[in-house]
Amino acid sequence: MTQISRRNLLTGALGVGALSLVTPAGTALAANSPRLVRSRLGLTSGFSMGDVSTNNAVFWARTTGEGRLRAQLRAIDQAGQVIRGRGSFARTLRGAQASAQTDYTAKIAASNLPAGTRFAVSIGFEDENGTLGETTSGSFVTAASGTGRRNHEASMSQSFVWSGDTVGQGWGINEEIGGMRAYAAMHATKPDFFVHSGDTIYADGPISAEVVESDGQIWRNLVTEEVSKVAETLAEFRGRHRYNLMDANVRAMYSEVPVIAQWDDHETHNNWWAGETIEDERYTVRDINTLAVRGRRAWQEYQPIADPRAMRGGTGFEPTRIYRKISRGPALDLFALDMRSHKSENTDGLESHETAILGEEQLQWLLDGLHKSKATWKVILNDLPLGVIVPDGKAQESIANADHGAPLGRELELARLLKAIKDRGVKNVVFLTADVHYCAAHHYSPERAAFSDFNEFWEFVAGPVNAGSFGPNKMDGTFGAQVEFALAGTSNQSPRDGKGQFFGHVDLDESQRFTVSLRNGLGESVYSKTLEPVR
Repeated sequence: MTQISRRNLLTGALGVGALSLVTPAGTALAANSPRLVRSRLGLTSGFSMGDVSTNNAVFWARTTGEGRLRAQLRAIDQAGQVIRGRGSFARTLRGAQASAQTDYTAKIAASNLPAGTRFAVSIGFEDENGTLGETTSGSFVTAASGTGRRNHEASMSQSFVWSGDTVGQGWGINEEIGGMRAYAAMHATKPDFFVHSGDTIYADGPISAEVVESDGQIWRNLVTEEVSKVAETLAEFRGRHRYNLMDANVRAMYSEVPVIAQWDDHETHNNWWAGETIEDERYTVRDINTLAVRGRRAWQEYQPIADPRAMRGGTGFEPTRIYRKISRGPALDLFALDMRSHKSENTDGLESHETAILGEEQLQWLLDGLHKSKATWKVILNDLPLGVIVPDGKAQESIANADHGAPLGRELELARLLKAIKDRGVKNVVFLTADVHYCAAHHYSPERAAFSDFNEFWEFVAGPVNAGSFGPNKMDGTFGAQVEFALAGTSNQSPRDGKGQFFGHVDLDESQRFTVSLRNGLGESVYSKTLEPVR
C-alpha cells in the first residue's frame, strides 16, 4: 500500500528548508558555493515529559540528525512569569546523544528539582559544535513534598487523568473531526499528569486511508508507510510511535502534562505472552519473543521513562525493567505495574497451582513498596483488570478465569497480594486500569467473595482514548466484585462523536479526599465517586 500523508509532505518541506545555505550575514548562497554550513537540527515530534515526582522528571524529544538533547528549566509563577529572587530556579541540562541507533530520540533524566514548583522548560538539540537547533517549550509542576519553606506555600492538592488504547481497531488520526479529541478533553482538565495505562500503540492494527463506519460515514485517517501493515521490523514499531505523535492534540497535551506510560499487549501483538508462536497470517515473523524485543525497544525509545532499569538495553525481558514507583508527595504514591513481561501462557486459568501475572520479583517489590509507603493513597496502576473476564478464544487473557469459586491459576497470585495488603495493614489502596474499552467502577468486598481474606477496595476502569468501543464484560465473583457503574459504546464504535471514548479523572483535595470521575471523550462526566481516606 502506498500512501503519501500530509505529514510526509511536511517532513519533506522541512528537510528542504533545513538545508538552505546562508552566509554569516544571512545572504543566500548559490547551490555551487564552496562555503557550506551545517544544517540546523529540527524537532520531528514535539516533546514529552514523564514520571514527574516531587524532585525528578524525564524529558524526551526526537530530532532530524545526530545531536545532544538540551533542556533549560526555570521556575515560574502561576501567571507563567519567571520567578526572580526568593524561589527562583534555573538549570540547563544535557542528556543523551541522539543517533540512528536510537531513531534520533533522546532523554534527559532530571533529579534534585525543587518540589512543589512550576517550571517552564525549553527543549532542543545541539549539534557536534554545540549549536542549538529548533526549540520548543512547555511547562510542568513537581509535586509538593510538604516540607521546606517553598513547599509549605505550595498547594498539596493535585489532579490527574488516566486512559488507554490509542489508535486501536483502525481508528487513527482523522483531521476532519479535529484529530484525537479525547486528548484535548483530558488536557482541558489541566491535570498534573497523565497515566497511559497501556496499549500506547496498536502495532498489530494496520491503518487504512478510509474506513466505513457502521452508519455508512467514511472515516478518513492520516496514513504513513509504517502503519499501513502490522509492525514486524524495528522501523515499523518505531513508526507506530511517531504516528501517534503526529496528532496535534497529543503534542499539545504532552508539552504541558507529564505522562506515566505503561505497556500492554498491543505494543507487540494482541494477548501475547513470552514464548508464544503466533498464528497470524499477516505476519512473516511468528516468534513473539522476536517481535516483543523490537516492540519493547521502540517503546522504551519513545516513552519518557525515569527508572534507570527501564532505560537499559537488553533482550526486552529483563526483570524490574518497566514497573516502577512514582512518589507524588505525602498524599500519593503510584505503583506502575508491568503485567505483560512476566505473564504466563494464556490458558483456561483453572490450574490448582499459582501461575504468573506479575512474577515473584515484581510481586515482592510491590508488597514492600506498599508496606513502606507513607503516602495517604497508594494507587496501583494495573494495565490488566482484576475481576473483569477477558476471553482469549477458549483461554483467559487477564487474571479472572470465569470460575466464581476459590482462587485458581493467576488468581492465586492476586490472592497473595490482597491478603498481604490486609496482613501488613496497608490502607487506602485503589486500582486504576484500562484495557477493556469501556469505563466502570468496581467495588470488591470479602463479604461477597469466595476468597475473603482481604480488605474491601475499589477498581476504576477507563478507556479507550482513541480506539474502538466494546463491552461491558462479565465479572468474576472470586474476589466479590460488584459493578457499581459501567458504560460502553456500541461494538467497535468509532471515536467520531466522542460518546464511546472514556478517560478517568482523579482530584485529590487539600483534605486528601480522592474523587474519581469517569468522563467521555468530550469531557462530560458520566460517573463520580469520592473516597474518604482511612486514617
